Amino acid sequence: WYQGEANSTPERAGFYHHQLSLLVTDWRKRWGYDFPFAWVQLPNFGAVGRDWPGVREAMLQTLKLKDTGMAITIDVGEEKDIHPKNKQEVGRRLAVWALGSVYGQKVATSGPLPAGHEVKGSEVVLRFTHTDGGLVAKGGELKGFVVAGADNQWKPAQARIVGDTVIVSHPDVKAPVAARYAWENWPTCNLYNGAGLPASPFRTDK
Repeated sequence: WYQGEANSTPERAGFYHHQLSLLVTDWRKRWGYDFPFAWVQLPNFGAVGRDWPGVREAMLQTLKLKDTGMAITIDVGEEKDIHPKNKQEVGRRLAVWALGSVYGQKVATSGPLPAGHEVKGSEVVLRFTHTDGGLVAKGGELKGFVVAGADNQWKPAQARIVGDTVIVSHPDVKAPVAARYAWENWPTCNLYNGAGLPASPFRTDK
C-alpha cells in the first residue's frame, strides 16, 4: 500500500490511522484470513500547508495491527516532486520486510522504530527497536532531533547514540518534556540502523 498524500491536510492527517486500520481489517475480513500487509510511510517532500508528519505518525501507529510492516522512506523523497523516482529502493525495503517477517529469512526488516522514552534531568532518553547492528548517525553528527519544555518552544537538540538509545538535550531546555525526530515535511535527519535502514519519524508528545 502506497497512499496517504491526499490525506495530509491538517484536518485529515490525524484520522488516517483509523482509515488505514479499517482498510487492513476490512480486507482481511473479506478475504477470510489475516494476511500480511505492508505499506510505504510517506517520504520526505517539500509540501506546503500539509501535515506529512501527521500521516507518517498515523502509519507508524498502525503497526500495532499484527502481521503488518512499513517501509520507511524518509530519505528517498524529492523536495519538489510528490512522486519520487527511486522506486527501486522503496520496493527493496518492502521486500526485506516480507523476506524477514513472512518468509523467515534472517534479514533486517525495518529501520529503527521508537520504543519509549524517559526524561532524566535535562535529557530525554529515546529507546529504539530494529537497531540491527546498532544505531548509526549516517554522514557524521546526528541530526533531526528537537526537544521542548513545558513552554512548547522547540529547540534543535544535541543528540548522541548510547547503545539502542538516543539521548537528546538543549542547554536552554533545563526541564524537557518531549522530543521529536524528523518532524517536518522535508526534514534533515540521519539516524539509521546497522543494516542501512532509516529510522521512522516520531514524536513523544502525543
